[in-house]
Parts: sequence; structure tokens; C-alpha cells
Amino acid sequence: MLQLQSISAAPTFTNRYQQQPPSAPPRTPKIMDNRIVVLVTGCAKGGIGYEYCKAFSEQGCHVFATDLPQRAHQVFDESPHRVETLELDVTSDESVAKAVETVISKCGRIDILVNNAGIGSSGPLAELPLQDVRKAWEVNTLGQLRMVQQVVPHMASRGSGVIVNVGSVVGDVPTPWAGSYCASKAAVHAMSHVLRLELKPFGIDVVMVVPGAIRSNFGSATVENVRSQEWKLYKRFKDAIEERANASQSGRSSDAGAFARDVVKKVMRKRPPRRIVLGHLSGLLTIMSWLPLWVQDLYFSHRFNLNKKVRNSII
Repeated sequence: MLQLQSISAAPTFTNRYQQQPPSAPPRTPKIMDNRIVVLVTGCAKGGIGYEYCKAFSEQGCHVFATDLPQRAHQVFDESPHRVETLELDVTSDESVAKAVETVISKCGRIDILVNNAGIGSSGPLAELPLQDVRKAWEVNTLGQLRMVQQVVPHMASRGSGVIVNVGSVVGDVPTPWAGSYCASKAAVHAMSHVLRLELKPFGIDVVMVVPGAIRSNFGSATVENVRSQEWKLYKRFKDAIEERANASQSGRSSDAGAFARDVVKKVMRKRPPRRIVLGHLSGLLTIMSWLPLWVQDLYFSHRFNLNKKVRNSII
């Protein structure tokens, strides 16, 4: 378990995060043994992962921020925060193994893993290219599992650790024009529930973060991809599809920094919660998940311009 101190002092370990006995050979000569070691995936500037790293660093943790090789050098390159950067592609077994081994060789352990890396995937399922669907699942779902499988043996050997899997409120309440993304996050939710039970005997906690609409750079790449598509059957819905692709970036979206700080405080509790639901629209969609399907259909059909029948032949 984690014991928090002020930002000016590094946190100490108690109970499950107990410091190794003095007789054990030193494994981390470059850093203090009692600093919490955090590995975060998907830390591009302007994203939520970047804010997670800042928030953990402010709590005195030793943070490893990761991003794709082509832009990893830009992460925290001019930041005063105590953060190290690593190259990491969560779709590559070799890249994941190398990043985890780098952290272990430097620090001897990983106390907290934050599976934040993810991409958007918007478009009508009946036309969305399967390669786009496959890519979303490879990053959003299998990317998290790939990280878990590399990190868990190290956590299990110490009998402690926290794994934070980032899902989405639309993993509980799927919306039109984002079926691929919603499905990939629904799988993360199911996976996290199972991991929480399966890893309990090894002293590893699993926390599922369920963000609502959070203001970040997440929507920009998704919108660009949607605009490059040439829909056939759904051509007349092009505007609605593009609107959905950027729906999380409305003026009312929650601030990414405030969101990340709130999540980090909860994750670092002595007993972290199993599920953290935060952000704009998270409450509304959570309530909607309890409502009958006909109510959900009525709302989403109206919200995403699907309440009118059309006749359109592409054959």
C-alpha cells in the first residue's frame, strides 16, 4: 500500500510497498529505494497520459513516461518535472519487453503501471475498414494486456503492485459512429474485472479508470482519419460522424490536468478503488446504462441523426 507525504518529500512505502531489507543486494543505485516507481503508456504532449506523469511526479514518484519512438524524445524534454522518457510501442512485443526491462534494470521494480495508450476509431461499423478496427483493438485492448503480461511477473515476485487500466464511459454505453472504439474499451472493462480477481492472490490491485469527456489532443487525430474516409452507404451522415469523432472535445469537457490529479490521488490511496468514474458526461452516461434499451435508442437516434429512414443503394 502507498503512504503519501507532501510534494516536497518523497513518499515512503508501508505494508505491501515495503522497502527491501538492507541485506538484499542494491538494485537501484541511481535512485532512492523508497520512491514509488510508475510506468505510464501513451504520454504525448497535450494528452491525458502527459498529465498523469506530471501528477505522479508532483507526488514525489519516479515516473517513466513512454510514447511512440518517433515522438518519445519530445515528451518532457524541457520539463522541470522528475520524469524519464522511454520509447514504447504497445503493439510490439519486443518494444514492450525492452521498456519494462529498462525500468526494472534501473529501479528494480515497477510499483504502478498505468495503461493509458489508446487511439480513437470512428465511423459506421458496416463500412469502417477492418484494418482500422484491428488497429484500435491492437492498441486499446491488446496493448494493455501486452503490458500487463510483461509487468505482472515482476509485481508478483514482490507481492505488490497496482495496475491502472484506462477504459471509457462508452465502454459501458456504446454510441453510434464509434462502435469500434466502444467495443475495444468494453473489452478493457471485462479484462480489468477478470484481472482484478486473478491477480488478487499475488497482492496486485487492478484499478479501472472510466473517463468521460476530457479535453485533450485525443480527438484531433480521430477527426483527421474520419475526414479522409469516403463513405458510401453513410455519405449523407458525414457531418454527424465527424461530430461524434470530436465529441469528447466540447467546451464543457473536463480539464485533463485536474482529471489526472484526481485519478492519481485515488490510485495512490492505501486501498485504491476498483473503479474510478470521472469527467464530463460520465454521470449522465452511467445513469443511462441503467435505463431500458428503448430509452437509449431514442436518445442516441436523436443525438446522432439516426431517427429518419433513408433509401440509398450503392450496388
